[in-house]
This record gives sequence, structure tokens and C-alpha cells, in this order.
Amino acid sequence: MSTFRNPFSAATRFLKGCVCGRHASAEDHQRSMIAEAVEPPLASDESRYRRVIESALMRAIFPEDAARRQFLKAVGASTAAAALATVLPIGTAVDAFAQGAAVEKKDLKVGFIPITCATPIIMAHPLGFYSKHGLNVEVVKTAGWAVIRDKTLNKEYDAAHMLAPMPLAITMGVGSNPIPYTMPAVENINGQAITLANVHKDKRDPKQWKGFRFAVPFDFSIHNYLLRYYVAEAGLDPDTDIQIRSVPPPEMVANLRAGNIDGFLGPDPFNQRAVFDGVGFIHILSKQLWDGHPCCAFAASREFVTTMPNAYAALLKSIIDATNHAQKAENRKQIAEAIAPTNYLNQPQLVLEQILTGIYADGLGSVQRDPNRIQFDPFPWEGFAIWILTQMKRWGQIKGEINYAAIARQVYLEADAGKAMRELGLTPPTGTKSIVVMGKAFDQTKPEEYIASFAIKRT
Repeated sequence: MSTFRNPFSAATRFLKGCVCGRHASAEDHQRSMIAEAVEPPLASDESRYRRVIESALMRAIFPEDAARRQFLKAVGASTAAAALATVLPIGTAVDAFAQGAAVEKKDLKVGFIPITCATPIIMAHPLGFYSKHGLNVEVVKTAGWAVIRDKTLNKEYDAAHMLAPMPLAITMGVGSNPIPYTMPAVENINGQAITLANVHKDKRDPKQWKGFRFAVPFDFSIHNYLLRYYVAEAGLDPDTDIQIRSVPPPEMVANLRAGNIDGFLGPDPFNQRAVFDGVGFIHILSKQLWDGHPCCAFAASREFVTTMPNAYAALLKSIIDATNHAQKAENRKQIAEAIAPTNYLNQPQLVLEQILTGIYADGLGSVQRDPNRIQFDPFPWEGFAIWILTQMKRWGQIKGEINYAAIARQVYLEADAGKAMRELGLTPPTGTKSIVVMGKAFDQTKPEEYIASFAIKRT
């Protein structure tokens, strides 16, 4: 039984049949994640502390799962809670637990892919944001998204830089074993582009791209979904009229140079690096498709969030603090210098400055000025998650009935981000996020209608 599951519920099992302890098997877990509402995460530190104490007491009193379940069915949850309170005053214990809440683990490992999307996670190391919040964090450069996923699942990393769709896919068991995962902060918004090989400068209309070979960083990436959306709007089926393959971002420019691909929708610095190396040009920025879209994120397992709540809170505050610093235009050149070295991005500082300042050569003979080419906004809007889930279903990655809002709420932790922002003196946003992709508004309360509105889809 998870430490934070309700010990007064007869439906809760101590014996683990799946990774979260709620289901008889991994298959049941996946079906439940997709088809049913999941229990929402506990909203506050106090409720988490209370659940830890209640769970520990119930385990001590009822070490056998069957006896506990029989007792709860006989007397009910409220009577059980009252009886437990006679053993130990829960409120007093919670207060004591909260007052002595030190960081459980100061030495943490956070994996990252060497791209500008990871700027807050990376720069928090050389610029001192982790140490400011009482942590000693090692940021570890990692080769690809599947590797970073596996190292995090294997607990080699405490947390990681991930693509925004990855925690959703991991939680639902799509492409990997189902593990409850969270995304408490967005790393960057915008900051991607479609880059084409120089031989295609006369093919600026995507209707001319039939037969093209494209790279994206990962199957579960905003890049994959935006590229599919873009070509589908031009009348091309992304599964039959073009080829899309997953290529680690650091290998994209080399593949473009070698003629293995005709283009890629990928992260920087590799769009700008293709221009810098004279092998490609920037066809369109991703912000021209969806201004304000999420790309990468700070992600951690539900287990890390709930078993190390203080280390998690300090890590989240470190990253949101760094993200706020990165959003300010006057800090961008300093950041470019900080993240350029070999152990971070290993890129010319000039390339990074072009990306971060938005004053850049486009490979077509012009210098563009767009200060919002990449932005840094940490708030993990649940609407982002719901849009991503619609695209996962549109292209056949997930099937069947989906409780979009419940999954979004479980994974994208708006409340945690808001709390960390307030503690840093920042003002979190309220309401819902307006999402418009290629001129088409998205209503997050009607995801199935949105999917049905597309002519090209797999469902």
C-alpha cells in the first residue's frame, strides 16, 4: 500500500498487485489510469504528513491486509479514525512532524538532455539555485529520452528533465510499464522549430513534402504532435505521406548533413546549430503554430514526491526560482555563458545567445528578431495535459475511454507549482489556459469533440 493511500478505505490494499498498490495487476492499473478517475493527489503538506502518520499506525495495528479490510467494513472509516485518534492524537503528531520537516535527502541526481529546453534545470547548478534552497544537486547529461526515462524509473536519477508528454505516458503505461508520475513544473514554452535541409529552400509549402523524412526527439513529444498537426492541416497523412522517426536531438544536425533526413521538428540549440553549420534553414518556429505551447518539464515519480516531500519541495522551488530568472531578458546572455560549457550543452556561446535573445540568423539570408522565440514559464496547466492526451488518442497511442481531466490532474501538479511560486514571492496564474493551435481554439472540457473535428486521424 502506498504510504499516502487512505488506510481507512476498505478498498485500499496493503499487498501490492501493481506499482501503485491499487490494482490486482499491471494491466488493471493501466486500464484504470485510462478509463477511470484516479484519486487526486493530496493537496497540502499537512494532508501528506497526516496520511503518513495514519498509514504507519494502521500498518502497526493491522499488519495483515485482510484483517484491516474486515475491520473497516465492519465499523466504517469514521469510527476507525476516531479509534485511531485514541491511540495517538493525530493533530499533535502532524504538527510535530511538520515542525521537524528537514530535507530527507540533500544529495540528488537530476538527469537532463543537452538542449536549451533544459535551461532552468542546468543553470540552477552553476548559478547556485540548488544550493540556495539547501540542496546539493548533480545534473547529469544523458544521451536520449528513452535513457532518461529508464534511468529515472530505475531510480538512478531522483528526478529528470522530460518532454511534457512523457509523465502522462509513463503514468498510463504507454510505451513503458505503468508508474505513477508527476510533472510539477514546465521547463520552457516555445523554443522549437521545423528546420529543413538547404536543398529544400524552394519547398516552403508543406503540401510539397510528400515523401519527406523527418526526425522528432521522441514518440511522446510535443514535437511529434505539432509536426503531425502541421502536415495534416496541409492535407498530408503523417503516417503514410511522410516518414517520422525518433532521433536524439544531438544527432539531428549530423543526420541532416548526411542526407538521412529532409528536416526535423526539434529543440534548440540544434535548429540554430544547423544554420550555424550551413546545412539547414529555419522553416518555421513552433510558436508560430502554437504560441505558448509547453515543451519540456521537470518530472519526478509520485513515489519521490510523496516519500521525500521536503526534498521534492526544495527541488521544485529551486527550479521554479531558476525558471523565473531565465524568463527575464536581461539575464539571457549570462545564462548562455553559464550553460555553454562541455559538461552542459557543449555549444558555441554565440549559438545560444541567438536562441535565448531571439536575435538570430534564419539560414535564408535574414536576421530575425523575436524575443519570445523561447520563454520560461513553470506553470503546469492541466489544459496542456488534456491537449496532449487528445493528440495521443488522435494518433492511436492510447485507445478506449479516457478520463482526460482526472489524468491531467494526477500528473500536472498545478497546486504544487502554485504553492512553490507563492513561497518564492511570485503570483501563480488562475483560471484556465487559453490554447489556440494554428488558429483553432481548444476547449479542454470537450476533448472528444476536438478529436472528432479532425479529418486526418487514426481513431
